[in-house]
Amino acid sequence: MTVQEFRRLFPILERKVYGKNLVYLDNAATSQRPQAVLDKFVQVSRESNANIYRAVHKLSAEATDYYEQAREATRAFVNAASREEIIFTSGCTAAVNTVAYSFGEAFVGAGDEIVVSECEHHSNLVPWQLLCQRKGAALRILPIDDQGHWDLGLLKTLLGGVPSGTQAGTRSNQRVKLVAVTHISNVLGLVNPVEEVIRLCHAAGVPVLVDGAQGIVHEKVDVQAMDCDFYAFSGHKLYAPTGTGVLYGKKSWLEQMPPFLSGGEMVGTVTLEAATFAGLPHKFEAGTGNFAAVATFPEAFRTATLAREPRLASAFEATCAYLETALRGRSDLRLYGDTAPLPASVSDKYSVPYRRAGVFSFTIDGVHHEDVAQILDKMGVAVRSGLMCAEPVIRHFGREGMLRISLAPYNTMEEVEYFIKCLDKAVNMLR
Repeated sequence: MTVQEFRRLFPILERKVYGKNLVYLDNAATSQRPQAVLDKFVQVSRESNANIYRAVHKLSAEATDYYEQAREATRAFVNAASREEIIFTSGCTAAVNTVAYSFGEAFVGAGDEIVVSECEHHSNLVPWQLLCQRKGAALRILPIDDQGHWDLGLLKTLLGGVPSGTQAGTRSNQRVKLVAVTHISNVLGLVNPVEEVIRLCHAAGVPVLVDGAQGIVHEKVDVQAMDCDFYAFSGHKLYAPTGTGVLYGKKSWLEQMPPFLSGGEMVGTVTLEAATFAGLPHKFEAGTGNFAAVATFPEAFRTATLAREPRLASAFEATCAYLETALRGRSDLRLYGDTAPLPASVSDKYSVPYRRAGVFSFTIDGVHHEDVAQILDKMGVAVRSGLMCAEPVIRHFGREGMLRISLAPYNTMEEVEYFIKCLDKAVNMLR
């Protein structure tokens, strides 16, 4: 399949904005939806709109079947060991909050520590801040350097060291209860070394949550091979509707965690005095799920799998490389996040390669990011500007905001060339 053939799966890409062809370069915020996803949503809404699990009539049975088919498709897509390990949520934010509350209630107390990195999205930072405030715990930060890289040697220090003879799954430092890090930064676009983080943490007996909102889009995720304890992602960044998300959790952890929300369907039995809770995964799925939207997951995952076929993947890689070269070629522009080797100050033992995954954040001397974004919009080019819901990493580089271009496999080389021309024009207008 060519890029043009892939584009035809997405009807919105034929739209015009202000009389110009739409050039949609804000995919890290929300991807566009293929016709197959739109059709499935309409089909379930039109033909099988009934509350899942609750009734014995045909419409309810059909809606429930679609929901559970989506769960199995999700399990297969991330290679989870069982369907019980797949929890449907309203998004990545809700998935992270579920762990922050439920894991926090079960395992975090006064004097304990949670470790997050400096380059986290607010959704993988604020929930841990609130948990620590609630429990009297401490939030520890794994900083980034000016390349956007983690110091894994420092992570080992934060974990308290690994005594000789320590076995994976045992705690060498009882204070650190969990490490929560992003797979791919939504600002820097760097594919972080989460596998090495997980290895170091597990050697110290510490579980790891991976924020996969961007990672699930650009990487083939195998949660068993990765060995993460939790993996969270949204549907709307991966061709599915908004209001959908997934929390993968190892069954051994989920079974020990109390429910986050309570109400219908997550119960076992209820009396006026007390309640028991349903088994996995329903214990964490209170209320009526967004079943018509979740039912589109199989189609969304098929689209994502198609995008990873060699011809499309090669074209995407070439388009990303062209854009990065063009941005780095400007003397008045700074592109943030570097794939160069780690600095010599970091031990070679912890030096790991970094790659960029289609996300480019930058600033241009002498112009404001919002002004550039508004002019680009009038030219039909949709980009992101501002703090990208990741204020600490923006502040790390001494900026009040940035411009972000995020590509998807349906973006063409011609669109990128047009964006570069429009960028030049916008900057010249503002100077």
